[in-house]
Amino acid sequence: MPCETVLKRYDGNPILRPEDVPGGCNSIFNSAVVHFGKGYAGVFRVEHRDKRSRLHVGRSDDGIQWAVCREPLRFDCKDPASAPANHLYDPRITALDGTWYVMYANLLRYGSVIALAETKDFETFRQIGNLSTPPNRNGVLFPEKVGGRYARLERPFGGPEYAAGEVWYAESPDLVHWGRFRRVFGPDGLFWCGLKVGAGPAPIRTDEGWLLLYHGVQDTAQGNLYSAGALLLDLEEPWNVRARPAEYLLAPNQPYERTGDVPNVVFPCAAVLEPDGEVKVYYGAADTCIALATARLDDLVDFCLGRG
Repeated sequence: MPCETVLKRYDGNPILRPEDVPGGCNSIFNSAVVHFGKGYAGVFRVEHRDKRSRLHVGRSDDGIQWAVCREPLRFDCKDPASAPANHLYDPRITALDGTWYVMYANLLRYGSVIALAETKDFETFRQIGNLSTPPNRNGVLFPEKVGGRYARLERPFGGPEYAAGEVWYAESPDLVHWGRFRRVFGPDGLFWCGLKVGAGPAPIRTDEGWLLLYHGVQDTAQGNLYSAGALLLDLEEPWNVRARPAEYLLAPNQPYERTGDVPNVVFPCAAVLEPDGEVKVYYGAADTCIALATARLDDLVDFCLGRG
């Protein structure tokens, strides 16, 4: 199935603009959304006018019209050494065993680390801690244990000698201590993501494997170009890629994706599976606003497998 027929942009894009945040802001982008109660909840990256990003909670009945809280969310943190900094960004949310886990990048003075918090009501958030050494980001937690252990994807970076731009796998017995790191995939010769890749939303279990949406970056004469891709990971050994098409899934070609603080960016951070098999994909557009695209789960799997 040709990639342009799989993921369809919502006609009313963008669904969230800076002016939709009470009190105003510079931008809102790269945010996470999940089912919650009878509607949806989200943790949004809001860049304030001081150009620092904070995380704000939002609620919606339909996943399209959102009410975003004016004030940033507050963390219950018992350990000062792992306290969130004043620049937090690119959250992903995973529902697991009745708890919602928010994994995000915490920018400290010596670089960004992966941090994790948990909530049961999207009002109180308990900080679990910083889970990596810097520099590292694009962390996302699997929605179930793998081999009896918690599992995550991440992207350590820092230069060619540090495998910059590749997605890695890690596992944990308790969400605090992580190890058994394995490389999962990198650009691996694909031109559209030849500079670097990073995991997107929490993987979705399918009969054919874990469906993972990710972003890939191409180095062009006009700067970096961020597109969205998709692949399938093995269910039992998610560090093994089962199927990966050579084509991108969605590339910036709309005005709201091409023009903004960082031009030419499609950055998926949330994929919400509906009961009827539709997947709502929320993505940051040009580091300025949030857009929505939808696809059938079966079509995304077929795209990865080259069927259709």
